[in-house]
Amino acid sequence: MSDQNALDPEAARVIAKVRRLMTIAGATTFLAVAAVLGVIGYRVFSLGGSAPAPSDFVDTSAPLPAGAKVVSTAVGADHIVVTVEVGGATEILTFDPDTLKPLGRLKLAPQQ
Repeated sequence: MSDQNALDPEAARVIAKVRRLMTIAGATTFLAVAAVLGVIGYRVFSLGGSAPAPSDFVDTSAPLPAGAKVVSTAVGADHIVVTVEVGGATEILTFDPDTLKPLGRLKLAPQQ
């Protein structure tokens, strides 16, 4: 019965080669997963001071004319845009996102 289960030398070499290749593939996969997890861990733990603390936030307000209604807001890389409706006319206010200082005001009124 042991003769029946024995492999010829060529089959034994093929099986040994497949085992070796599978071991290499498994080790490579393990290293790749470990590298990805290492990068994720590094990024999570090294970003510790990138966001400002709650006490560092600037609390500011911009005065609006009486009866003004904010229609929309938009934030871009270099400006903040606030669209305001005042007495039937529309005004577009732009602000610097870093300093929150006004950059400009555009009044859009119906033509008469």
